[in-house]
Amino acid sequence: MGSIWVPLLLSLKVAGWATVLATGLGVACAYGLSRWQSRWCDLVDALLTLPMVLPPTVVGYYLLVLLGRRGWLGAWLAQWNIELVFTWQGAVIAATVVAFPMVLKAARAAFLDVDHKLEDAAAVLGVARSAVFFRVTLPLAARGILAGVLLAFARALGEFGATLMVAGSIPGRTQTLSISIYEAVQAGDDGYANVLVLVTSVTCVVVLCLAAWLVPGTRRRAGGLRG
Repeated sequence: MGSIWVPLLLSLKVAGWATVLATGLGVACAYGLSRWQSRWCDLVDALLTLPMVLPPTVVGYYLLVLLGRRGWLGAWLAQWNIELVFTWQGAVIAATVVAFPMVLKAARAAFLDVDHKLEDAAAVLGVARSAVFFRVTLPLAARGILAGVLLAFARALGEFGATLMVAGSIPGRTQTLSISIYEAVQAGDDGYANVLVLVTSVTCVVVLCLAAWLVPGTRRRAGGLRG
């Protein structure tokens, strides 16, 4: 039985960085889509959400084509001696791509729920557009966005297929919790696999409970149904 701390800390590092990146990109895209009035809006939203419904191996293949030495981005990075495939940074990119839709969908819904009259009132009072976003829009949408961020973290923590294809399974370098579970099962080390599964499951349950608690109106609606 191997040590649980190495894959656990690596998974937390990968999921943490992936969540930060997915949050920045997801909130920006969600705000743009929530304010964009166009017939192409739903198509763009569907394309951005694709990583959530595509098989992880397909997402991993796309990333390999993009980041591999013969990919257009990978070839350009190679000129600067930057290699992302089979590195923990590659695992971060894979986890970011699959976690991004979680933030996007939650943030877009949260932005659409914001009362535009409050934003208009702030603008009439002379508040700059950027200040309206940070002082009015973002605080009002914060709970919904945070719920999406927590779901993105849970998704990034449990990512397997895309990460395995892009980063491989290198112990101590790219072998995350989910990949360690797979390797332990393949090796017949059921005891180690059970411990890893338990840690992953407990972490994800805690994150999902926090996300459900943070969704605006969830507890209020539940209370109304009980009454």
